[in-house]
Amino acid sequence: MDYVFVDRRIRLRFAEKEDAALLVRFIYALAEYESLLDRCYADEDGLKRFMFEEKKAEALICEYDETPVGFALFFHNFSTFLGKAGIYVEDLFVLPEFRKRSLGRSMLAFLANLAVERGCSRLEWACLDWNEPSIAFYKKLGAQPLSEWTTYRVSGEELQKLAGTLNGACRSGRDGG
Repeated sequence: MDYVFVDRRIRLRFAEKEDAALLVRFIYALAEYESLLDRCYADEDGLKRFMFEEKKAEALICEYDETPVGFALFFHNFSTFLGKAGIYVEDLFVLPEFRKRSLGRSMLAFLANLAVERGCSRLEWACLDWNEPSIAFYKKLGAQPLSEWTTYRVSGEELQKLAGTLNGACRSGRDGG
């Protein structure tokens, strides 16, 4: 396993297939923090398939004194205007008892460095409007909220309905890649 040592206590590494159970625990801890447990369905098999077999996303594991205490799950997006890929951080989470130790900052700095190394044009993420501690933290890093953009989502039954409106003869025939 390759580690990036931030200091003598903090180290980061890319998640591996064997980390699926750990990632699920972190995801459920995040869902609990965000009061969204009723919407959380992540499981090891899904993570193994989409992250480690189909390579749809990547994750960092953050360790403090050799104990896993947080993660950042991310994937590439693309800017048509810039004509370049970016990195989108879907989730970043540190166990509450390990916050205020530069762990979140270390993960974001690592991801910023990764974006630069990969030739990406930006690093982006979303934050819940009520999460004032995170908002203050992100602004302290120099991140700017994009007030002119509203995120839209189609999921569940509405996703199935929308997918069903496409004429069967016009389906892409692609496997989702």
